[in-house]
Amino acid sequence: MALRKILTEENEILRKVSKKVVNFDESLWELLDDMKETLIHSTGVGLSAVQVGVLKRVFVINLNGAYFEVINPKIIRREGKQKGQEGCLSIPNRFEDVVRPKTVTISFVDRYNFPMQVTATDFMARAFCHESDHLDGILFTDLLKR
Repeated sequence: MALRKILTEENEILRKVSKKVVNFDESLWELLDDMKETLIHSTGVGLSAVQVGVLKRVFVINLNGAYFEVINPKIIRREGKQKGQEGCLSIPNRFEDVVRPKTVTISFVDRYNFPMQVTATDFMARAFCHESDHLDGILFTDLLKR
């Protein structure tokens, strides 16, 4: 495992749409392991592959020590609204109130291409939405303009 450099908002890669993962092999597992180590080191909540310069539809989330490795996610249901503070490892030292769904259901696959589905509420829903947005080239600050 290795620490990867986290790109900051001025890097144009963060604005690109990530590509679907089709190869579930050791290079993917290495990416996931490196992302987890980088996330732990940064003390963040989530990290998408694009934030470390890899345009793959992958992110890792740490919720109180429970790690989710999310590959090829699709938000299939959104309900309600919540407003709360968000920050981003790619936009250091900036926190803003952002409106997100209160509950989301997300389908994805794990590192072995096994299908998963999670329904998340409150902070967990916010984290899944934030990281999913990264995969489409959207930063949380873009939502402030809406």
